[in-house]
Amino acid sequence: MDEKLQRLLGDAARAARLRLGLTQAEVAKKVRLKSGVYGRVERGMMTPSVPTLRRMCETLGISSDVLLSLGAQAREETAPAPPPRAGEHPELSRIIHILQGWPPERLALMRKLLETADTHLSDES
Repeated sequence: MDEKLQRLLGDAARAARLRLGLTQAEVAKKVRLKSGVYGRVERGMMTPSVPTLRRMCETLGISSDVLLSLGAQAREETAPAPPPRAGEHPELSRIIHILQGWPPERLALMRKLLETADTHLSDES
């Protein structure tokens, strides 16, 4: 059972990392692990300590239920992002995949942030 848990945890961590567009080295640094150790977690070869699991959740922006594959929500959140549509930039595809599960009030806030950033960046040009 431990091997299955390690594999599921690794798969969920990898899916979350890829959705965020991060490398293993970037996540490892934020989680305060050596890159090789974090790679072993993603490959299902080791189980992180509870404090490390918490830092992984914070870094990857997901709940421990998702990392531990508990319940239907975990299966939905670990699903890989769909491939970009023709002509769509891969980063846009990742962003859309992340935003699809957000509630309307959070989406409205994100739109305001994007509009502010766009205005600010346009003024700099």
